[in-house]
Amino acid sequence: MNIAPIKTHKITDEDKDILSVIDKYVLNIEEHSILVITSKIVSICEGNTIPLTKANKDELVISEADQYLPKESNSFNLFVTIKNNILAVNAGIDESNSQNEYVLWPKNPQESANLIWKHLKEKFDLGNVGVLITDSKTTPLRYGITGIGIACCGFAAINDFVGTPDIFGRILKMTKVNVMDGLAAASAVVMGEGSEQTPLSIISDIPFVQFQNHTPTDVELKLLDIDPATDVYGAILQNTPWQKGEKS
Repeated sequence: MNIAPIKTHKITDEDKDILSVIDKYVLNIEEHSILVITSKIVSICEGNTIPLTKANKDELVISEADQYLPKESNSFNLFVTIKNNILAVNAGIDESNSQNEYVLWPKNPQESANLIWKHLKEKFDLGNVGVLITDSKTTPLRYGITGIGIACCGFAAINDFVGTPDIFGRILKMTKVNVMDGLAAASAVVMGEGSEQTPLSIISDIPFVQFQNHTPTDVELKLLDIDPATDVYGAILQNTPWQKGEKS
């Protein structure tokens, strides 16, 4: 696998169209490659930002979260939230690498991924190409942030090995590989989280990725989500005193 980061100008509110940003810096992309885009620049380009002086962050987090735990519940003074069935801090709202504003998640990450995918296919006349929109996340019991996918298009997010044999012929009963999040995590390490100024990258040489020539169906999108009632961590999730956010 090869991940090639792409340096851009500083994306600000003056940038109104994510496709224009992509056209400026993605001059070529090969078949069976994936374009990775940070959710932050998608949000900035679509104007899903709020000046720091015009919002109370606590109120903003609660308005964007599906569920949340009060920030007083931890020593870091951060909201633990669930948004779009993703466990996240502060409902994904962040002010780093932005121009004095809170940046929310894209209004509809999947629609954005689908739009970019169609644009790349038409512009470069590609049969197989992928798009992955990413953000950063924390992991319980681990210091440090890693990447997570919040939307993808053009490839299967999950590789399902259930019913296939392992190297000794034992039939696998539960093994499913989250390709989307694995690629997001690898890309985040290369693209960086500080002043690198590389919010785009291209992943190539990925024979394990199953490319698809359609936007994800509702059935395919649901393959990523686990109901807390059946989640292996369900006892923790269901016994947590979540409060309802305004997006619930």
